[in-house]
Amino acid sequence: MVRTTTALRLLLPAFLLGAIIAISFLEAPLKFMAPGVTIPIGLGIGRLVFTALNVLAGVVLVLLTAVSVRAKAGRTPLVILGVIWVVFLVEVAVIRPMLNQRSDLVIAGSEAPGTSGAHYAYIAADVAIIGLLVALIVVTVRRVLPAEDR
Repeated sequence: MVRTTTALRLLLPAFLLGAIIAISFLEAPLKFMAPGVTIPIGLGIGRLVFTALNVLAGVVLVLLTAVSVRAKAGRTPLVILGVIWVVFLVEVAVIRPMLNQRSDLVIAGSEAPGTSGAHYAYIAADVAIIGLLVALIVVTVRRVLPAEDR
């Protein structure tokens, strides 16, 4: 059971890290370059994909939290995990609704007013989560590997 817990404490954040990078920094901008994809269609696809990513992230964070608490992961990993939760919840509960309002207008055929800092806030939140996930992986590796193996 200890090996499974340790593996999950390393694999879950690595999996989430890969998912965020793949969706936020590859799929999101590339879909608008595909032939025939209009901005409203791209926004509609993006909403579906980011909703799925947010659900996936929530599930992974719940599992990672449960595994970390059960393993008595230590103060530093739990603090990092707590900060990830805070950033994730701000992203989902504050930033996403602002982005959804703007995309609703565009999808309905209207023009969204001005520029939105919400896109930059979402990118900043994703970058913060990526950095925190890397930190969590590093801290976890340092805790589970003997010093001579590092």
